[in-house]
Amino acid sequence: MTNGEIIKGLYEAFARGDVPAVLGAFSENIEWTEAEGFMYGGTYHGPNGILSGVFMRLATEWEGFTVTLSKVVDGGDGNVISTGTYSGKYLKTGKSAAVPFAHEWELLDGKIVKFRQHTDTLVFARDLGL
Repeated sequence: MTNGEIIKGLYEAFARGDVPAVLGAFSENIEWTEAEGFMYGGTYHGPNGILSGVFMRLATEWEGFTVTLSKVVDGGDGNVISTGTYSGKYLKTGKSAAVPFAHEWELLDGKIVKFRQHTDTLVFARDLGL
């Protein structure tokens, strides 16, 4: 399985709500960085840090949060770029947003070791009334 296929499968598992499959794709030492200015901005370490700092918050603070994948580009060297759109209704404000993203993934021996999110945090803040 190529790194691009691993990443595509990760988005499919996330869409199904299969959190164990998502966490299983991560290295124990994964470094996960959410964009500065995003509501979960910062760097999280390890699968459990990502689960509590990002995934559980997405599950409890949003209604219908989705990550719609548009493209996966496999660099062939352990680096993968993906693009798509985040959408959903933020429960704290009752407002919805649909905002594009780009994700950088770094894999080593079939496991994800690094993730970096890029998204328009200003549009999120504006559309969600933050």
